[in-house]
Amino acid sequence: MSKPPAHRSGFVNIVGNPNVGKSTLMNGLVGEKLSIVTAKAQTTRHRIMGIVNGPDYQIVYSDTPGILKPNYKLQERMMDFVDIAMGDADIMLYVTDVVETGAKNEDYLEKIRRINIPVLLVINKIDLTNQQALESLVEQWQNLLPKAEIFPVSALEKFNLDHLFDRIVALLPPSPPWYDKAVFTDRNLRFFASEIIREKILLHYAQEIPYCTEVVIEEFKEDTDMYRIRAVIHVMRESQKGIVIGAKGNMLKKVGTQARIDMESFFERKVFLELFVKVNPNWREDKRKLKQFGYIEG
Repeated sequence: MSKPPAHRSGFVNIVGNPNVGKSTLMNGLVGEKLSIVTAKAQTTRHRIMGIVNGPDYQIVYSDTPGILKPNYKLQERMMDFVDIAMGDADIMLYVTDVVETGAKNEDYLEKIRRINIPVLLVINKIDLTNQQALESLVEQWQNLLPKAEIFPVSALEKFNLDHLFDRIVALLPPSPPWYDKAVFTDRNLRFFASEIIREKILLHYAQEIPYCTEVVIEEFKEDTDMYRIRAVIHVMRESQKGIVIGAKGNMLKKVGTQARIDMESFFERKVFLELFVKVNPNWREDKRKLKQFGYIEG
């Protein structure tokens, strides 16, 4: 009597430069909006896992911040998340797009050349180019990362994600599941509430405001019919507090209303949301604050 096929399970880590569509790709592969998506760089600050289960496999995707040269301690911690992801993957997805050149971040490309795991190079946003230009780009990347398998996709249009997904499943190592099969992420509801609010800040404020803010959920209560959430938006200067609140509180109200609507859709439950703004000078360089905000463990 033949044995049933072995269960496969593994960590599939997604890395790449800012704005190439890593979060859109992970959301498409997972089938849930776990990572916030905006047109601004540095949208993803944390490492976020999305888990996909099948009868005989489990894929643990990990979205990471975009690769950059750090200018302050928060960005240093963000790059630490990328380095950890480079070291603990079973399969690496290196995401680029049809706009950026392969010469960017050569030091990270050299790290990818040296790792001894399958590397799938994902060329995203192919809906923005033509066949001739794409073929030229594929050839360039074949020369830069000769051991990588190349998958042209459009994460936004969900084009060719099925082929990428099938290849990921085929490359998973034999292993029991790492997480309970009912789980689809390693993050809790508080985290997603804060990320939804931060997404609205990224969408509605210009210049440095989104990069100087951090959202902390101070209260998350579950009533019989709704979640009651109190969140504080931390900014670095008093002038930023005024901008976030807006004239007569209009901007803060807009952010709160849109965040509440998205939370109700994500949580599938009514939400009562209260937002406050607090000045927290230079929090991006303060190790104690970075630990409090979840960027430093222990």
